Amino acid sequence: MAYGRTIELFLVNGTADSFTTAELSNWNGKALKIPRMEVASCDCDDLTQPGVYFLFCKEDDGSDSVYIGEAENVKERLLQHLRDSQSEKEKYYWNTAVVFVGRDLNKAHIRYLENRFVEIARTCKRYTVLTKNTYSHTVLKDSQKAVMEEFIDNVKVLINALGYNVLKPIPSKPTPEKSVPETKDVDTVYLHLERTIKKVGKVEADGSQTSDGFVVFQGSQISPEDDDTIPAVVKQRRKSASIDANGILQEDMLFTSPSYAAMFVIGKSANGLTSWKTAEGKTLKSLENED
Repeated sequence: MAYGRTIELFLVNGTADSFTTAELSNWNGKALKIPRMEVASCDCDDLTQPGVYFLFCKEDDGSDSVYIGEAENVKERLLQHLRDSQSEKEKYYWNTAVVFVGRDLNKAHIRYLENRFVEIARTCKRYTVLTKNTYSHTVLKDSQKAVMEEFIDNVKVLINALGYNVLKPIPSKPTPEKSVPETKDVDTVYLHLERTIKKVGKVEADGSQTSDGFVVFQGSQISPEDDDTIPAVVKQRRKSASIDANGILQEDMLFTSPSYAAMFVIGKSANGLTSWKTAEGKTLKSLENED
């Protein structure tokens, strides 16, 4: 059962685009969000504690990437990242760091957390993970692992609230044994697309509108051909997607709009609001227009 959580945000310098702290009620951990340009001048004691950190990057093609790390003194490690960037040892450019510290964290704890966050971020596939190596065999007691897993659950809440969905799984297609209730909430309605394409035949796909985009589900059939009526970014997604020799999508994929999702499937220009339909034939457009 979902329940409410209270988050306390503190804008340290009075603006939302500057140094910000975030805390959950009844948790001794804390999130510190700090822009790259403020790291050197920041005198917050929390930043010098042991912790894990996320360095968020925006690539030239608009895609998102993240470096996830750990350090016993996070500020010193961030400064080392800046020095490495200046000497061109670091090839990526991050704009914002989000740091998580907590009472009594030690080296074993933060190594465990780093490894788990890298695993989760890679599974979610929303960001390209730049971290190469982690300590995957950190030895902790079962009781310590339980505490760290609770820490991870709280980090998921805070980092998403701060605007980064790096640890948020892409919704998957419901299993066959689960029925999908009728609802007017487009965030939970599962939709279908069918299109007959000349020289290709019929392609079919399943998907769903979510709070942060449109998901095309694993198992959808993708047209092997595309044309110049679709945007370059969709063409690139088609090239990089995991699609088998039969044209079957091997992973769930998130798009910024239902139209991009439809064009990804059929390889031609399409209006996603009218292409995606319920089992009863209602278009996504009609669902969004319902009161």
